[in-house]
Amino acid sequence: MTTNRPIRRALVSVFHKEGIEVLAQAFIDAGTEVVSTGSTANKLAELGVNVIEVSQVTGFPECLDGRVKTLDPHIHAGILADMTNEDHARQLEEFGIKPFDLVVVNLYPFADTVRSGAGESDVIEKIDIGGPSMVRGAAKNSATVAIVTDPTDYALVATRIENGEGFSLEERRWLAAKAFAHTAAYDATINEWTSAHWPKPASIDETIDTIADAGTEDPTEQVKLGKFPAQYTRSWNRAHILRYGENPHQDAALYVDPLNVRGFADAEQLGGKPMSYNNYVDADAAWRAVWDFAPQIAVAVVKHNNPCGLAVGTTVAEAHRKAHACDPMSAYGGVIASNATVTLEMAEYIRSIFTEVIVAPDYEPEALALLQAKKKNLRILKVAEPPKAKYQFKQIDGGLLVQSTDLIDAPGDHPDAWKLVAGEAADERTLKNLEFAWRAIRCVKSNAILIADDMATVGIGMGQVNRVDSAHLAVERANTLDDGRNRTKGAVAASDAFFPFADGAEILIDAGVRAIVQPGGSIRDEEVFEAARKANVTMYVTGTRHFLH
Repeated sequence: MTTNRPIRRALVSVFHKEGIEVLAQAFIDAGTEVVSTGSTANKLAELGVNVIEVSQVTGFPECLDGRVKTLDPHIHAGILADMTNEDHARQLEEFGIKPFDLVVVNLYPFADTVRSGAGESDVIEKIDIGGPSMVRGAAKNSATVAIVTDPTDYALVATRIENGEGFSLEERRWLAAKAFAHTAAYDATINEWTSAHWPKPASIDETIDTIADAGTEDPTEQVKLGKFPAQYTRSWNRAHILRYGENPHQDAALYVDPLNVRGFADAEQLGGKPMSYNNYVDADAAWRAVWDFAPQIAVAVVKHNNPCGLAVGTTVAEAHRKAHACDPMSAYGGVIASNATVTLEMAEYIRSIFTEVIVAPDYEPEALALLQAKKKNLRILKVAEPPKAKYQFKQIDGGLLVQSTDLIDAPGDHPDAWKLVAGEAADERTLKNLEFAWRAIRCVKSNAILIADDMATVGIGMGQVNRVDSAHLAVERANTLDDGRNRTKGAVAASDAFFPFADGAEILIDAGVRAIVQPGGSIRDEEVFEAARKANVTMYVTGTRHFLH
């Protein structure tokens, strides 16, 4: 037995009218009865559809500035009546209500209104109530009603109206699933905005009852509970289907935050091939790295999600030259990020370097023209604003890990809070290089050891399973990638976490570094400190670590 139901009566209420013409013509050709609201009814009438206004069905006019239009049993009973249920059909006949076979709805543009910079009252008015109610009602009643929320389905719907087939139960359920996803994403976007704009008032935090309800006597734990809601609700809009993922056999897509159009994911591409999955990962890592140094001018060169060079300079061209010099071999095919406008001087230097992506807040016209003309495949990205993400996410099987973003904002990140545990206090130049190294270590994969000089990295050891190997790697790269010149002698070093034994620090000391900054906290700290003291090497501990897994 067929489960198809011809579409004889439709309810249409859409904010965005694009593409509605194809439905209008199908309604006319098939003689479908159409009930509609406000501006949608006007548009359909202009297209020649004999429209019945919702107010004619409800017997009540729109009111409260349009807040109430369709919230009426004459509409919702017609949507929710399961016409395979004899009792439902009997009740509709008793109340004189006609059922709907099709509901076509799209919602008030809440996200668009937020992105426009509108005030709170205007944003609130774009929280749709009647629309989601109709969508959810029709989706719940997919037994007999087809719900359409996606304009790309209009042509399909028009065909099924005109040929009299309607949709099968299986097809209606597929449409219903899309509709539930649509309203879920809509509500999640509203939740994102309200969470940011309507936080829990201090008056509630101050009550003893709140602490008791949380099941803890520890106010610190109560604050943490406030940061991490019981349900983590977010919505992401698909922006691009990518050629493939991390590897060619993996499928991939880019999704963006519907309320943020100025972040890295919404970068304006000014030239080059389409971005790949790995391009996005590497470029985002580089973009975050350079902003750790603002307002100083900084440039990062990243390969496989790790920096192979990072530097601060008086000009962006100088910063790039210093960053590239750290590891020119690894920089081949890498990603370059700058937190300052790319100049013609920098562009001319990049011209001879094979680079996959460059990302910056802006480009001098001459620099952009040169890069576009001479490096056809270079992906040139312009990003409006620095990174602002407050939280980071990592999916695990069956779950999601959420943490606050690691920034250079912990108490131990400022040199004033460091504790001198070995050697003499660093002079001004050395202290500046130590602070640079400490900021730079944040973006290096653990275990991380970083050697720096003249506000630039000269050797980086990253991603090793023990700190000794990372120290060896940092020294080796510092002293083998610049014509064998000893770049560790007189340089400074940073470690992202404590040295569990003295051996890792001793590798750096033997290589000639004159100062080391590290978190401290090992049960063998004194052994590490003593190794630095014996060599008269300055060592500071921060009490803060920056693991990056």
